[in-house]
Amino acid sequence: MGTGLRLGPMLRHVTESTATIWVETEAPCRVTVTAGASSAAADTFTVHGHHYAVCELADLPPGAMLPYEVRLDDAPVWPEPDSVYPPSLVRTLDPGAPARVLFGSCHTSTDHSRTAVLRYGVDMLRAYALRLADQRRDAGGAPDRPGDEEPSLLLLIGDQVYADEIQPRMKQYLADNRERASVPADTARPPDDEVVFYGEYAELYRQAWSDPDLRWLLSTVPSLMLFDDHDIRDDWNTSGSWRRDIAETPWWRPRITSGLGAYWVYQHLGNLSAAQRAADPVFPKVAAAEGDAAAVVDAFAWRAHDEPVSYRWSYRYDVGTTRLLMIDTRCGRIVEDDTARSMLGPDDAAWLDAQLTGDVDHLVLASTLPFLLPKGVHHLEAWNEAVCAGAWGRRLRPRGEWLRREIDLEHWAAFQRSFHAVTDAVLRVAAGERGAPPASVLFLGGDVHFSYLARARARGGPARGSATRIAQLTCSPTCNWMPPALRRTTWVAARGITGVVGALMARAAGVRPPAIDWRLDQGPWYDNSLAELTLDGRTAEVAWSHSPLLRRATEEFLPGATARPQVRELVRHRLTD
Repeated sequence: MGTGLRLGPMLRHVTESTATIWVETEAPCRVTVTAGASSAAADTFTVHGHHYAVCELADLPPGAMLPYEVRLDDAPVWPEPDSVYPPSLVRTLDPGAPARVLFGSCHTSTDHSRTAVLRYGVDMLRAYALRLADQRRDAGGAPDRPGDEEPSLLLLIGDQVYADEIQPRMKQYLADNRERASVPADTARPPDDEVVFYGEYAELYRQAWSDPDLRWLLSTVPSLMLFDDHDIRDDWNTSGSWRRDIAETPWWRPRITSGLGAYWVYQHLGNLSAAQRAADPVFPKVAAAEGDAAAVVDAFAWRAHDEPVSYRWSYRYDVGTTRLLMIDTRCGRIVEDDTARSMLGPDDAAWLDAQLTGDVDHLVLASTLPFLLPKGVHHLEAWNEAVCAGAWGRRLRPRGEWLRREIDLEHWAAFQRSFHAVTDAVLRVAAGERGAPPASVLFLGGDVHFSYLARARARGGPARGSATRIAQLTCSPTCNWMPPALRRTTWVAARGITGVVGALMARAAGVRPPAIDWRLDQGPWYDNSLAELTLDGRTAEVAWSHSPLLRRATEEFLPGATARPQVRELVRHRLTD
């Protein structure tokens, strides 16, 4: 019996002529991927007993959509025999075609049963996969060129897995696995309902990405990813106090080491081009290791946590005349001193500032956390940061820290130094001080479990009167909708009067007013959703889709049945003239 795929294939980083395929296999082997006249092969590498390969197809034609095959030691494993899905396609970028970028965040893997849908809502990634499969069938399975509805890219911006809010089958896996395995002597008993060790993370990713519909989607749509807190743990790196408290937990070191190591293997490697992987300080060592490279990955992951400046998780991706910046807002934070907090370390901040230039049609900044929140929330977070730093006296600092953790006051607004630095740079880009101004500067975000569009403009100084459109596009969640009580709270936070009150509080704490003004033009919406940003020359348009399902219809599911969700457009908005 031959070696099989444990996970994948996943279509990751693509260019006009290259495509990256990532796989996890059941045993060490040689992986070969073939698409048209192009073929690529790689030996697997091993981390903690798990086996992976990254294959880079080259010399592909621009704008191609080519069926591909995966072989392990020359035995075909993909496409699977008798698959109900259309062929998985390698899709390269077409510089002359509009770029259609799907994005969303916060995905809980469920079984799509009645209970799951009532708790988490319809899985929008699954709904989109089913619709795309139908479109491919209607087009004959493998069209020569992309149709109008074909996505160019899928951005998964945060919480691809929930390591601290696990599903019943993952909890059962932990119970069974830990009963068989021995926990290291220097590690306290880990929590029963949280992932701690690398093998557990590997299983968490397997359960999240082996759903048949999602697996097919990830095999045929290029994807880029970023982590957020639940990929590691809720409130990860929210403050220096949080880091000191969690460091006292005996199982924290294996948890953060396993979480960052698994993220690097399962998500980050596929974000990189072949040249970037070759220049990566870790990948060549892992690929060249004889036997298991666990020690290399563990040492890297711990250092990335202990010395955030030691590795850059942020990266740049160009789509035609659009520059996409995927920005790490978690691991690289500087939070030890509440009076000198920064969302980005000094090297990351310098890197981002260097990328914020004109001479592109669109400048897109994607971070898991929205840059522009509803004003009431923005000012509350800015006020809280100032209180935690001592603006209202030392006695209130602990209460400010309690509030920060209790209601997650940890977005860009809670890092005012970073917020103002990025704002000032963006306004100078829009004013034409850093090259020809783009048609738009767009912030993409997730995390908050509601979706909205906010338009922004300069208050004065650089960019006042500029033709560059600045907007925040937030899409969250894809599958993990917000409970009704919290929906009412966020609805109040989005009202204008809440913003006025918040601004007065922030001013009383000495917070510098923002150099831009913004308001919610659309939203908030609370259904699970997936957004599509279409960039065509100097024009930009965004649409949010959801899958409406009446509670009554859900309650009428037969036991064990799952519904076939439909994708419906929620709203569409033209961003540029």
